[in-house]
Amino acid sequence: MEKFVVVDLETTGHAPSNGDKIIEVGIVVIQGRVITDQFQTMLDPGMPIPPFISQLTGITDEDVAGAPQFEDVAEEVSAFFKDSYVVAHNANFDLRFLNSALEVAGLSPIQRPVLDTVELARILLPTAPSYKLSVLSEHLSFEHDQPHRALSDTLVTAELLLSLLEELGKLPYETISHLLTLERSLKSDLRSLLEYRLEELAFEDIQDDGLEVYRGLAFRKVHEEDDTVSVINQSFGEMADQLYQKDGWLSEGMKGYEPRKSQLEMSEQIFDVFQSNRHALLEAETGTGKSLAYLLPAVYTAVKEKKRIVISTHLTQLQAQLMDKEIPLLQRILPFSFNVALLKGKQHYLSLSRFESELQQTANDNYDIVLTKAILLVWLTMTETGDIDEVNLPSSGKRFFLHMSADAEDTQDPFSPWFSRSFYQRAKKAAWQADIIVTNHALLCSDMQEEYQLLPSYQRVIIDEAHHFEATAAKHFGLALDYVSIHHMLSHANKVYEKATDELPNSQAEMLIWQSLWDQTKEEADEMFRYIHDFVLSQHKKKLGTNDIGRLQLRLEDVRESKQVLVIAEMSNRLLFGVRDCIHHLLQLTKAADKHGDKKIADSIRNAVDQLQTIIDAIERMFLIYDDEEVKWIEVDMYGARNAVYLYSEPLDIADLLLEHFFSEKKSVVLTSATLTMKQSFAFIQEQLGLDEHTVTRRFDSPYSYQEQVQLLVPNDFPDVRGKDNYPFIYAVCEAILSLAAITDGRMLVLFTSYDMLKKAHGLVKELTEDQDYTLIAQGITSGSRDRLKKNFQSNKKAILFGTSSFWEGVDIPGEDLSCLVIVRLPFQPPDHPIYEAKAAKLKAEGKNAFMELALPNAVIRFKQGFGRLIRSSSDRGIVFVCDDRMMRTKYGNYFTASIPDVPTHYKNTAELLELAEDWL
Repeated sequence: MEKFVVVDLETTGHAPSNGDKIIEVGIVVIQGRVITDQFQTMLDPGMPIPPFISQLTGITDEDVAGAPQFEDVAEEVSAFFKDSYVVAHNANFDLRFLNSALEVAGLSPIQRPVLDTVELARILLPTAPSYKLSVLSEHLSFEHDQPHRALSDTLVTAELLLSLLEELGKLPYETISHLLTLERSLKSDLRSLLEYRLEELAFEDIQDDGLEVYRGLAFRKVHEEDDTVSVINQSFGEMADQLYQKDGWLSEGMKGYEPRKSQLEMSEQIFDVFQSNRHALLEAETGTGKSLAYLLPAVYTAVKEKKRIVISTHLTQLQAQLMDKEIPLLQRILPFSFNVALLKGKQHYLSLSRFESELQQTANDNYDIVLTKAILLVWLTMTETGDIDEVNLPSSGKRFFLHMSADAEDTQDPFSPWFSRSFYQRAKKAAWQADIIVTNHALLCSDMQEEYQLLPSYQRVIIDEAHHFEATAAKHFGLALDYVSIHHMLSHANKVYEKATDELPNSQAEMLIWQSLWDQTKEEADEMFRYIHDFVLSQHKKKLGTNDIGRLQLRLEDVRESKQVLVIAEMSNRLLFGVRDCIHHLLQLTKAADKHGDKKIADSIRNAVDQLQTIIDAIERMFLIYDDEEVKWIEVDMYGARNAVYLYSEPLDIADLLLEHFFSEKKSVVLTSATLTMKQSFAFIQEQLGLDEHTVTRRFDSPYSYQEQVQLLVPNDFPDVRGKDNYPFIYAVCEAILSLAAITDGRMLVLFTSYDMLKKAHGLVKELTEDQDYTLIAQGITSGSRDRLKKNFQSNKKAILFGTSSFWEGVDIPGEDLSCLVIVRLPFQPPDHPIYEAKAAKLKAEGKNAFMELALPNAVIRFKQGFGRLIRSSSDRGIVFVCDDRMMRTKYGNYFTASIPDVPTHYKNTAELLELAEDWL
């Protein structure tokens, strides 16, 4: 009978080597898949417990006073682990402390098979939102009354283990076999459990468990949508009334639904726009419920006219919300059926053929790669989409996935046995059969560039998060290339050549010529990018700008006449000669493959040729072709490798391109967002997108009572941020953050406009709070994705979240988790950013004011996005503290205040504002 001993420790710190000690032990014994024993004790560490640990665990010096020391219970603790598995959540941490304490007590360390439930949960629960014990317990509906207490954590870990063993018992023979091959590189000792499961499967009856097996891979069979024809017998007005009225369909389907006048009006407006075949710009403030407002007319029109409609978003978070929440709700409550398909770019979908190939190559796999393969093996038995966004991969696993995505497939042969099983091809087929296609701005713009070959044909589209559409389109009509990508494409070409020559007749001389040519071309690329890197660094003394992650930025126009750029052009020519020669040799191999009827090899060579052609096109466009309608710039990592170079180019004006390639091609384009206007005017966004005066424009006000929910505070006594020394300003910001945190008990989001200032402020606040118990979470400093940082913020008491760039929007923290929003500076784009510099120069040449025409509108829209982070529901209440008083003392400041909801605004000294905040909250 298997015996599992689950252990959890609370300690004074992170490392026994630093003198940290155990303060609590929790042990749970599992035999026969039931809990048979448990043990808990406090321990006197012989040292004060740090305040942070007391805040985290609730254990104080008084709690451990008089408790035994570890030596007193060491033998009793050690005895639990006889003839058992050792189980822990992050087992390395607990075992390190436990064995260190046992050795000090004169006992032997525990040397038993180990199961790490963090690792097992990553593999067996690949779609879980996080692998923190508190998140997993919520995800699996376990009771977890006392997080960060040993016995409570141990009991939850025991429940988690039993759940994971149950998941392991559901896996098919093929998946278990592959996991057994990978097991030796995992942290957990799974071999016996996996071998036992294989023996069980050998005696089980084969059942239809919804899985398909092909070439040793087990994956879920795809549910085909019913191709039913729906009939609508109601007018749109009648249906909208029934949906939105107080006792209507939405009130039956949504708990706590309250009718919103603006939501109904927005639905009616979009339906009218569709019927009149016009374009529209619609600003829907927070709380409007715009997703449902645009879904109803989209679904109604698509089904009624039998013409698909596309809905495009910028963030995958909104796509998930549509697919998991709003669309299923409408499918339940509407009196007719409709089909919806989610379609993303090829790089989002797993290629089964590539994954099969990677599973056969394990010799050089590091831990993260092995873990990624194990995760994907289990996920394949669950997913019907093959969309990697469903999976929580380790960071290096995400990079590895790019080699296994549909974008990396060598063939799209419809006669290939993999083609009918391709997740991407299935997604495309579903899109062709759908009434509504949900996609993203990037694929929408790629489809535009590819002359509408990626998406099924459509004439009506709704673009949500439309304030991002112009920038996304500019990127897709521009280029982005870096050394790592070039190196990868050259290496891929070499692998393809070597594999082809292994299977096709080829002379030794030809192979030697190829190897010499490839080596020389790679060296040309290395030399060129090192030269570019050194050149940009040499310009740093001229005060180059930096992007929001600290890379130096050099606009080519500023140095076009320099000798160095001429040298780069010459080096570009040499590199391109080499790449063209490589293409020539690959095409010769293609002829040989075609002659021998080896279509797979021929397709893989053509794929490599296409990749090499992208290098030629990009380098030519960047350094060898001059176009005054484009802005081109180089970014380098100042402290990175000498070839860490990134090349970018974008059109200066995207409006004409969008008009020609998009708006004139479509009957109706509806663009919506919470932030499209400045001072209630759509003029800026209309000009940016090239939309004419016939475009419908309308705003829908928020139903929230901002007058009662928000106080806007602006200090009039902060130091000037301008000048070389911004330390006094940063110090004042940090003092305000800590004073506000004392009032709001943390629960604060601080938004910065530069990563450099964020780092300085975080370091200073950390120093000033050394003896306090605030949890500081900072983008780029605290590890994890944006969503992970947000969840950490919500799960920690007295937390302060520092963010820049992406944190200005798309971060929803409703309720009491967020009570204070600090905006450090008005979000003007840096004046030395290459795109701003180029556009400003063009406006100036046209006799226009670049600040009023470009800088200010962008800053106001960004400010509105940041302001919107605080109030996310009708019950939210909080303070917005803006450290930058330019919004109060400058002529242009009223553009900011007039563009947000009308809220009580106070412009006083900091002490008065803090007193006001304390009284109000």
